[in-house]
Amino acid sequence: MPPLPEHFAGDPGPLGVDLHMHSTASDGALAPADVVALCAERGVTLMALTDHDTVAGVSEAAAAAKRLGVCLLPASELSTRWQGIGIHVVALLPQGAHGALAAGLDAQVEAREARAAVIAQRMEKLGLDNALTRAREQAGPHRPLGRPDFARALVAAGLVPDVATAFRKHLGSGKAGDVKAHWPALADVVGWVVAAGGVAVLAHPLRYGLTRRKRGQLLDDFAAAGGQAAELISGFQNADVTRDLARQLAERELYASLGSDFHFPGGHLAPGSMSPVPRTAVPPVWTHPRLAGFIADCDEPTAGAL
Repeated sequence: MPPLPEHFAGDPGPLGVDLHMHSTASDGALAPADVVALCAERGVTLMALTDHDTVAGVSEAAAAAKRLGVCLLPASELSTRWQGIGIHVVALLPQGAHGALAAGLDAQVEAREARAAVIAQRMEKLGLDNALTRAREQAGPHRPLGRPDFARALVAAGLVPDVATAFRKHLGSGKAGDVKAHWPALADVVGWVVAAGGVAVLAHPLRYGLTRRKRGQLLDDFAAAGGQAAELISGFQNADVTRDLARQLAERELYASLGSDFHFPGGHLAPGSMSPVPRTAVPPVWTHPRLAGFIADCDEPTAGAL
C-alpha cells in the first residue's frame, strides 16, 4: 500500500482513502466483495465498509481485500440520538466488534425491526398499503429494513417519482418516516466503540442541518463522551464550510476522517470520490494510535481479521 500522508497539505489529488461505504449487508446496492473490487479498480487502498448497525459484511469484504491488495478496516455506522436528533457514528474497529459493542449491535437489530414497524404504520397512513411487506420486497430477506427500502417501495407503488422525492416528502429529517426514538444515546454508542479498542468518528457533521453553534455543541458532547474524530469530508461539500469545520475539529483536538458515503453505482458518489481536503493542522484519522499499527501491518496475513 502506498504511504499515506501524515498531515493534510492541501493537495487536490485523491488520497486513495475512503472510510465510509455501504454494501448489501445494509442499504447498499453491491455485495461487500464487489464494493472492495470497485475500490481497488478506483485506486482506493485504505477503505472501511461501514454498513448500518452491523459488521455482517466485513468478513466477505476482508477476504476480497486480501486478494486485491486493499487495506480494509473493520467498521460499522451506528445510529444514535442526541438532543432528539438522529446522529450517526462510524466505528473504526481494528480489533473487531466485541464486548459491549457486539451486544449493542445485536440490540440495534432489534431496534431497527421495531423502528421499521413504526415507519410502516406511518407510510400506510400515506397510502402505501402493506408497507412492511413492500419494503421487505425491496430489501430482500436477510437484512434489517431501513428508510431507503421504504423509499423504494413508495417509488414502486407509484406514490412518488423517485427515491429523492420519497425522502424529501416522507422519510427525510423531520418527516413522518424519520423515526429516531429507538436509537441509543450518542454517549452510550461512543462508549461501546472506545471500549472495543476502536475509534469513534462523528459521521457527516455537516448534514444534520445544525447551526455552527449547535454543531459545536454536538462536537463538544461527542468529544466529552470519548469520541476521537469526525468526518471532515463526506462526499462533496462547500470548501469554505469544510475549512470552518476543520477549525472546529482543531479546537477540540479531534482527528479528521474522509468518506464518500457510497451506496450504489451510477450516482454522483463513487468509492474514493469526494471533495479535496484543505490544508489543515487537523491530523488524519489513520494516524490515530489505535489505527496506525493496524494499517502499518495491513499486508500481513492476519490484517483485517475480525
